[in-house]
Amino acid sequence: MKHTTFRAAIVTAVLSLAFALAGTPVQAAPKPFWTPEAMRAAIPMDKLVKTPAFTKKDVARGQSAIIQSIPNGGGAWTGGGKVTQTAGRVFFLFNGQKASCSGDAVTSANGSVVVTAGHCVKYQGTWHTEWTFVPGYDNGNAPYGQWAAKSTLTTPQWEASEDMNYDVGMAVVNPLNGRKLTDVVGAQGIAFNQPKNQSMYTFGYPAAAPYDGTKLIYCSGTTFTDFLLTQDHGMRCNMTGGSSGGPWFLSFNEGTGTGVQASVNSFGYTFLPGYMFGPYFGTDAQNLYNRAQAA
Repeated sequence: MKHTTFRAAIVTAVLSLAFALAGTPVQAAPKPFWTPEAMRAAIPMDKLVKTPAFTKKDVARGQSAIIQSIPNGGGAWTGGGKVTQTAGRVFFLFNGQKASCSGDAVTSANGSVVVTAGHCVKYQGTWHTEWTFVPGYDNGNAPYGQWAAKSTLTTPQWEASEDMNYDVGMAVVNPLNGRKLTDVVGAQGIAFNQPKNQSMYTFGYPAAAPYDGTKLIYCSGTTFTDFLLTQDHGMRCNMTGGSSGGPWFLSFNEGTGTGVQASVNSFGYTFLPGYMFGPYFGTDAQNLYNRAQAA
């Protein structure tokens, strides 16, 4: 998971599409890289990296809980709504190994932006490959398709030194079957430079025990500002590795499953179990978003 200088990481992938040319025999489409079996076998990034004791983790270990309104520490989301379409799992290769994270589709000028954590696009100086977003992921199934990234981006601070305060990543995905991502799944709002210490909801696909990555999990409650090694948002939450990159929402409506995204799952402290932390979406995150929606 993570050290003060250790920046967690998680998974990616790209889906190839075959097009038949007019007047030529139609060929069978190649088998996609991220098959249901490959997605189920993807490992949370923190499981692929060994770290010493008493360090930051990708996300805190914990136990599942029954769904409820605020506060909730890590139960399955059964409320339905738009979040079940915009949130999804992220798959990629990290040093040749299949890994996974979480992400969310947000409103954008190009209709193709996915927000995730910085370590879910780049880690230890290497950009992940085969990066794919699967919105509404359901136990190996991709009800809204697999969306391959044409480009992945992160903040200058994360790219240069993996500064945990700026652990934000974004991807611009290719159209699928002639349609843009948010035309298919919709989009959540996104906000920057908002007041801290508000009530928020966070979602993700934790895949480390006791979770298995098969379903959407959420936490909710009042946030606080990290008083240890970062200026990140903090919340009581038991989600585990694989949930990194999942969205944090302000003004979340349980009835409609909609909110305004203002952070992502980033890390937890090994010596402070049961808490999740996410970077503040300030001007640098806003600049990143503007780059992504213009790509």
